[in-house]
Amino acid sequence: MFFYRLPLFCFATLIATLWLGAEPTPATHEATHEERAAPDEPGITFNSVHVAGPYIAMTFDDGPSATLTPKLLDLLAAHHIKATFFVIGENVAEHPEIVARAAREGHEIGNHSWSHPNFGKMSDENVRRQLWRTDDAIKNATGKRPTLLRPPYGSITAREKRWIHHEFGYQIILWDVDPNDWKRPGPAVVRNRILQETRPGSIVLSHDIHPGTIEAMPSTLDALEAKGFKFVTVSELIRAATARPARSPAEAPGNVRAAVTPSPSPTSAPSGDQAQ
Repeated sequence: MFFYRLPLFCFATLIATLWLGAEPTPATHEATHEERAAPDEPGITFNSVHVAGPYIAMTFDDGPSATLTPKLLDLLAAHHIKATFFVIGENVAEHPEIVARAAREGHEIGNHSWSHPNFGKMSDENVRRQLWRTDDAIKNATGKRPTLLRPPYGSITAREKRWIHHEFGYQIILWDVDPNDWKRPGPAVVRNRILQETRPGSIVLSHDIHPGTIEAMPSTLDALEAKGFKFVTVSELIRAATARPARSPAEAPGNVRAAVTPSPSPTSAPSGDQAQ
């Protein structure tokens, strides 16, 4: 009987030794690493901002336009409004004096790439080249490097957000109000869409390269002011952010304003145009 028990005892001893001396599985380390790397979105990407007051940010993409952007700057100056311009590097290089004027008059200048490609379909090196060239063009025109990025079409991967924020220090700015003015629906439609969708903390998307948008702006700004909205740059809006109140269990989901995912944009715009 002893000879039957001895192998069983040895086998049990071997199993216990291996179990006590075993190290944690690699999956535990991987999960810990992922947990540390995960909190990258807060403070990096903004569709809108929760604010205590009636503050909104008007943003204009794809300029500067030699003829339209100066008209818009005149209008903003008449209203004492500060806006944020997400500029294309090629256009900055061609019209640095317009970007210099915008910065001098208190508007914020953000990076919108050099030639408006789709970042989500590009290599890191090509994205990096687009950003650096535009960054340099803005610095040459204004004396300051930008701190904000709006990716063309709103197309950017989560991984790209992380390394761009780490390398350039950019905050990634999307939007929650989109009048689709790049489709040129007419000034009245652009105006009505902006008025219907804008809320405190909104980031309003439009373009200073389309005549209809510039035509829509006088009445749009008048109507927004009549509603009590106050205009700030995107960076000022972010600095004005307040904590969102906790939701009560009984609160209906439809009553809570959620972050809005940017609307799909075409991978290519009509000839001579650029979208988002």
